[in-house]
Amino acid sequence: MGLDLDATQLDRYSRHIIMDEVGPEGQQRLLDSRVLVIGAGGLGAPIIQYLAAAGVGTLGIADDDVVERSNLQRQVIHADADIGTPKAESAAEFVARLNPDVTVETHQLRVSPENVEELIADYDFVVDGSDNFQTRYLVNDACTLAGKPFSHGAIYRFEGQVTTFSSEDDAPCYRCIFPEAPPAGTVPDCATTGVLGVLPGTVGCIQATETVKHLMGKGKTLSGRLLFYDAMDMTFEEVTIQKNPGCPVCGDDPAIESIHDVEYAETCSISAD
Repeated sequence: MGLDLDATQLDRYSRHIIMDEVGPEGQQRLLDSRVLVIGAGGLGAPIIQYLAAAGVGTLGIADDDVVERSNLQRQVIHADADIGTPKAESAAEFVARLNPDVTVETHQLRVSPENVEELIADYDFVVDGSDNFQTRYLVNDACTLAGKPFSHGAIYRFEGQVTTFSSEDDAPCYRCIFPEAPPAGTVPDCATTGVLGVLPGTVGCIQATETVKHLMGKGKTLSGRLLFYDAMDMTFEEVTIQKNPGCPVCGDDPAIESIHDVEYAETCSISAD
């Protein structure tokens, strides 16, 4: 890997470069990396902000929504002037102001079985900041089948959870923990129950940290561990997760060999036919 840091970059990333664990080589790895962030909302905002600041060279941003005033209590890369603007576009403008080293590829779309495989193909790592089970299961299945490492994060009121799913053969996937989604209507969304505005900042920052470590090949990620955060009690708890031999997507005899085997609605289970 050739080093190609100019004087401005040596200054911008100096607090990275002086650390032995990062150095110019680690920074160059970040600049050469391509990361896809799915969702530019509560989780996506801090993920995008910190990955851009860290100098991840190419950020893909996939989101089909527009900025609303009710988003601004937690989606910190958007502002009042952005109301009505597509979130992917608003996020790209934020990154351009923050760090000109970063190339942004906007995908103003809803991630679906029709586009997900092509969408993730050109990226080194995927960060799932989505807010619904259908997208989470779709991202898991597509990334697992493609051998693509990804980060998972989720929030609810005052609580959050984070893990990293590596592409290693013995690593678990999301379905190893949750084989199917809960029935529709049993888990209300934040529009119904609310969410503490600072909560996605904490969870999203952990996801960004995991991404940076993975790209540099440094430290121990959350692969094989599910981290729970309770903002009200200010506690972190960790649960070990293992690959499930009976997992429908990564197990010994998988029932899901293609994302087209699954109905991504309701419980996100394999098609009856």
